[in-house]
Parts: sequence; C-alpha cells; structure tokens
Amino acid sequence: MTAPEMLREIVLDTPLGRMTGLRGGRSDGARVLALHGWLDNAASFAPIAPRLDGIDLVALDLPGHGRSAHLPAGADYSFAGAVNAVLDVADALGWERFALLGHSMGAGIASLIAAACPQRVERLVAIEALGALADVPENTVARMRQAIASSRALRGKSLRVFPDLALAVRARMAAGTQVGSRLAEPAARLLVERGTVPVEGGFIWSSDPRLTLPTFQRPIEAQVNDLVAGIECPTRVIFADPAQPYLPDPLRRERAALLPRGELVVIEGGHHLHMEDPAAVAVAIGDFFLRRD
Repeated sequence: MTAPEMLREIVLDTPLGRMTGLRGGRSDGARVLALHGWLDNAASFAPIAPRLDGIDLVALDLPGHGRSAHLPAGADYSFAGAVNAVLDVADALGWERFALLGHSMGAGIASLIAAACPQRVERLVAIEALGALADVPENTVARMRQAIASSRALRGKSLRVFPDLALAVRARMAAGTQVGSRLAEPAARLLVERGTVPVEGGFIWSSDPRLTLPTFQRPIEAQVNDLVAGIECPTRVIFADPAQPYLPDPLRRERAALLPRGELVVIEGGHHLHMEDPAAVAVAIGDFFLRRD
C-alpha cells in the first residue's frame, strides 16, 4: 500500500506555524477537511481518498504530528488549541464553510469545531469517536497530578532511534493494541513513512513527544452530551464492531442519539477501519458530503 498519486503535499503558513498535509480530488468539489487520530498523520486518509468522489479533500497533519510544526517549548497540546489550528488552516485555504471528516481523536476535534462553529461547518463524518473522552469529577486531582509529573519527567528524555523503518513499522503495529486493535502492516507503513525523520543511526518519530502526556483535565459525561447535542449540522457517525473499550457500544449509541441531525452506521472491523477496509467505509459515507439537505 502506497499513498495514491492523486494526493499532493501542501504546506500552509498559519499563526501557529507551518501546517502540512495532503490534498487531492476535485478543485471544484465539496470542501472537506480530514483530521487524523492521535499519533497518526495525514496519510491516515490515503487509502480512502480515491474512493471519495466529488470532493476537494485536505487531510491535515495536526499540530505536532506528521510534518507539521511542533508547539513552542512550554506550550501544551489541548483540544481548544487544535480547534483553532484547524480553523486557521481553513482560513489559509480561503474556506469560509467546509465539511469535516475525522477519525478517533480527529473525530473528537471535529465534533468540537462543529458544535462551537456551526456557521462554518456544513457536514460532519465522525469515525470511531464522537465528542470527547469523559471522566468523573473524583479523578480531577489525580489526573492533574499525573499530567504535571509526567510533563516534568519527559524533559530531557532521549527519543528512541529505530535502525530501520521495518522496526518502526512493527512498533506502530504493536501500539494499536492499546486501543484494542492491532494495526495491519500496510496501514502502519503508510503512517510510519510520513511519521518518521532520518537521524544518525536510523529514524525517530516526527511527532512531538509531548503528545504522549496524559490529558490535564477531561470533561464529565454531561458536558460531552451537551457538546454532541449542540452539533447542528448533518452528521454521520461510523463505528467499528466490536466497540473500543473506552467507548462501549451502549455509550456510543447514547451519544449518537443526541445528535439533532445524526445517523449511526456500524461496520465490522478494527479501530483503523478507514485504512484497513476503505471500500466499506467509503460506501458508508456515500454521497453524504455532496448533499445539500
């Protein structure tokens, strides 16, 4: 599996810094911004891109991922920051209104943008996430302490050097087990080829190590519900079967039911089903981005 030739590299200057990505499709097509999952990159959408007809697809490397700029020293990655980074990219593209296609963390970020900026988001397809990961109030202090301690411990820590890309691919495949779905080799290779940089002795991840830090604070479920209920645009949610441990099937169905104009599709597959079974996911998306209802 290689990135289709239809996708070309793009580089955009934004207030945050350099934002990179892949672009393909029709220049006069429906405008769609694609947002990848945690520690993935724009290549996440390479397998499905040729199957989405009639759209102008821009798949981003989110801040700190892929080939995009890292945040300055001392800055923290947050969902609010990611929302503004995506809006800055849309501004740089000259897109006042657009649709969003998100996977996992990218679907969470897309949910936030759709709820917070209804005047800009026309349609939303969320794959394997909706809203944000929630927590209970009783975990507030413990989570804050863990986040600060981990942040301090990360300073000065050396990055792992992979002697060759094959070892990095195997490491990326194994990392998928953390979300209950081991990533297949062709999909992992796509992500690794875009997500590593050469150094003396081999390769290191291009992603910012600070992305691995625990989240300082999470919303409670009631806040997530309010967020999802505030997504006004037509929304199609695509989940894999079996469900991921962090978002069990009853909970994800409850959230999807809160969407004012939502549809739920469940497809057999793993967490990266849009990469490993792009044909099925493309069928589930269908002409959704082309509709004007």
